[in-house]
Amino acid sequence: MRLLLVTFALIVLGYGALCALVFFKQRSLIFYPQFTTVTPRSDDLQLVSEGVTLRGRVLNPGQSRALLYFGGNAERVQDSADALARAFPRHTIYLLAYRGYGASGGTPSQDALFGDALALYDHVRQQQPDAVVDVIGRSLGSGVAAYVAGQRAVPHLVLVTPFDSLVHVGQLHYPWLPARWLMRERFDSARNLASHRGLTLVLRAGRDTVVPAAATAALVASLPAARREVVDFAQDDHISLSAASSYWPTMATFIDRPTPTF
Repeated sequence: MRLLLVTFALIVLGYGALCALVFFKQRSLIFYPQFTTVTPRSDDLQLVSEGVTLRGRVLNPGQSRALLYFGGNAERVQDSADALARAFPRHTIYLLAYRGYGASGGTPSQDALFGDALALYDHVRQQQPDAVVDVIGRSLGSGVAAYVAGQRAVPHLVLVTPFDSLVHVGQLHYPWLPARWLMRERFDSARNLASHRGLTLVLRAGRDTVVPAAATAALVASLPAARREVVDFAQDDHISLSAASSYWPTMATFIDRPTPTF
């Protein structure tokens, strides 16, 4: 009996230690800026948000419409730059490295990324006051894009391999952890999109093992049917999706639709 009690106590202590590790180290478990570090360029877009200098790129300058792109967790700003410029020639495109990523300063967190994204949107509105501002977000960036669309006017929103919340993703990957109670970096896209009045396109990867299908399905179910469109890439995974021949044309066709009224 004593051995059983000792074993049980060790299991409880070990489980508690694991939960504490997840709670206190979750930012290092969620964000991967170390894979995106680059040297600042002289022609970088620079934006100061809450005292932190953020850097990125501006593509196709001088166009009448604007497009914000928020990439995936380990995606560098330059990774999609050429493809974006070709796919959206009538948009001036703004790409900003998340704080702590690329050549941007600071340390990433949900609230910091959300605040920086709104600062970028407001900066673009100052630079192009008459422009329509559309938004694309991929993977982690879909959570950032969803927040922007819930706080600002976004006629066309594209979410690539999105989730309803990062908490749900955590629950699906680690059902033996109380993710709902441990996670502070929640990225609750379903909740944030409740006030979005524009159109939304969701791109799903049929073989995605990073964002479970149930998390994407829950987000889709939360969106008004009349204002959402879903395109499935059944044979692609979380990474290969962007190499599909119809990936960029699908987004371009959606964003080129007439601007909806709010």
